[in-house]
Amino acid sequence: RGLTDISLLKSFIHLRYVDLSENKLQDLSPLSSLTELLWLKVDGNLLTSACMQEFSYLQVICFDRNRIKDMEGITHPRLATLSLKENKIQTMLGLSQDQLFSLQVLELRGNKLKSTAGLSLPKLKKLYLAQTNIRSLEGLEGLEQLETLHLRGNKLETLDGFSSSMKYLQYINLRNNGISSFQEVEKLQVLPTLQALVLLENPCADEPNYRLEVLALLPHLQRLDKEVVEQDEQEEAMKIRQTRQEEKEKVRIAWWGEEE
Repeated sequence: RGLTDISLLKSFIHLRYVDLSENKLQDLSPLSSLTELLWLKVDGNLLTSACMQEFSYLQVICFDRNRIKDMEGITHPRLATLSLKENKIQTMLGLSQDQLFSLQVLELRGNKLKSTAGLSLPKLKKLYLAQTNIRSLEGLEGLEQLETLHLRGNKLETLDGFSSSMKYLQYINLRNNGISSFQEVEKLQVLPTLQALVLLENPCADEPNYRLEVLALLPHLQRLDKEVVEQDEQEEAMKIRQTRQEEKEKVRIAWWGEEE
């Protein structure tokens, strides 16, 4: 509605659900008296900061399609879902467990991050980072509760950064990145519960026997590129894995023989 002033809302102190999307707001300070606010949606405004006074009960915020440059000043103790899609954020620094110990879902797709460094949210379960120009994965080992990770449409060429501490990570979307080597895919072996992986539109997906190569490296996968892994694929991949292990063992024995 082209709103630039929401000071009238100050008097509605019992409001719990507020949708101010698609306006021209630059200032949310009039909301400070809404101490019982649970849900706030301010998509498509002119906000340059997500900084607000702390709301004790706020559980969901959507700041999509604004002009926000950082994540400083987001300190709501019960916040479970935070969406900052399509802003101008360049770093994850500013979000920490100390202020956001309830956060479980973080949506940052369409920003300008380049790296995942600086994220300290051990209770986070879903992280969406599609199309954010990410070139490197850093600091992920602290995301011990993470279950879902979306990294579609980035500039990743290596898969360093994953850790065995990420024992709940089940789904990773790496579609349309620059992963060219199965040696990079092998690095995902540290994830004990990985069940679903998307690697479409990476150079490695054009390699001969691509599916079998990935399944030989990651035998616990149940879905690859949205398609269920069939039993005959699992069996064939297991044969490839066993053959390669036997070859490695022969090389090892031969090497020890030469040493003696």
